[in-house]
Amino acid sequence: MRIDKWLWAARFYKTRSLAAQAVDSGKISLNGERCKPAKEIRVDDELNIRIGEVEWQIKVRELSEKRGPAIVAQTLYVESVESRAQRDEQSALRKLTKEPAREIKGRPTKRDRRALSRCQGSE
Repeated sequence: MRIDKWLWAARFYKTRSLAAQAVDSGKISLNGERCKPAKEIRVDDELNIRIGEVEWQIKVRELSEKRGPAIVAQTLYVESVESRAQRDEQSALRKLTKEPAREIKGRPTKRDRRALSRCQGSE
């Protein structure tokens, strides 16, 4: 089965084209090596999947040509214990830190623009 189809069926990506782009850009590695979207995967293959800041280390348990419900999709793979612990830790750290852009609301005022230009040194 093609890796891009499997990533789509396992619900890591919404569309097959997004899955193929991720594989092409090197965000997916199969058994520690980069691959192409048409690469055939088998049961017991190991995948490293990077989506944004989150990294998954999984082992393929089943193959499926169809995209089913999320509960069924979760049976297609097994995540390693280290990967799960690392994702939980990253999630906890994200919850503790504040998003800097959250304070910004709308366009900057004239006063904000002047302060910004003073900081940049172009008055």
